[in-house]
Amino acid sequence: MVNPAGENQSALSALRRRFGDDASFDAATPGLALLASQLQHRSHRAFTEQPVDPALLQLLCAAALSSPTKSDLQQRDIVILDDVGLRRQIAGLLPDNPWAATAPSMLIFCGNNRRQRQIHEWRGRPFPNDHLDAFFNAAVDAGIALGAFVAAAETIGLGCCPISAIRNHAAKISELLALPAYVFPVAGLGLGWPAETGAISPRLPLSVTVHRNRFDESDLRTRIDGYDRRRAKIQPYARERYTSDYGMAAEYGWSEDKARQYSKPERADFGAFVRGKGFRLD
Repeated sequence: MVNPAGENQSALSALRRRFGDDASFDAATPGLALLASQLQHRSHRAFTEQPVDPALLQLLCAAALSSPTKSDLQQRDIVILDDVGLRRQIAGLLPDNPWAATAPSMLIFCGNNRRQRQIHEWRGRPFPNDHLDAFFNAAVDAGIALGAFVAAAETIGLGCCPISAIRNHAAKISELLALPAYVFPVAGLGLGWPAETGAISPRLPLSVTVHRNRFDESDLRTRIDGYDRRRAKIQPYARERYTSDYGMAAEYGWSEDKARQYSKPERADFGAFVRGKGFRLD
């Protein structure tokens, strides 16, 4: 039996934990059960040993690939990894992501601009759009499918965690998956039945990331400072990055963590990899 009051409370609780006490909504909003599920999203990195049924994986892929796609071009593919040896090789590339090895299922979401080019060849049509947009459209399509897959999986109680670190080894993973020209890995996804509840990660306040009519970053530093403090109270970082370079911070929040993270080079070779796949990025 549906409990509207319970749905309202769970949605409001998740909304305020995620974005702060000033977040609210109309209690008469339809579909609150689904919205509450999305607002309560949390990443899962610990799973039970129960496998994910292959038919269920196929159904989730269908749900993911029902998501929006630029101009109906459908430039995204999903690789389900069920070969034990292949899983082991890929997990070995991701030591900082141990759930890549322990998750019952793992998938790789790929951008695919290859089919479009093949269709042009088959139909005898020119392909004048050989520039950055060809890569960008396929990458965005893959990202949309990934988000839709996560939402669908969580609806039925599965937990998952995207793995962007596969792009640290894009060439090797592309080789292992036999990805041809114009097909490239965007992200992995570890998937299974959660072994623990997980936590709702606080996000930047909506006043920072939602704009009306024009981009607005007024008072941005003050707002981010406030977010740092709020997040530190309810979800402090377990460790500080690169203390040998930067020492221990008097206050270590989200902005300091992200500044330290991106103070080190990451994926500097990814552009070369994409060009090696055949894309022109001008």
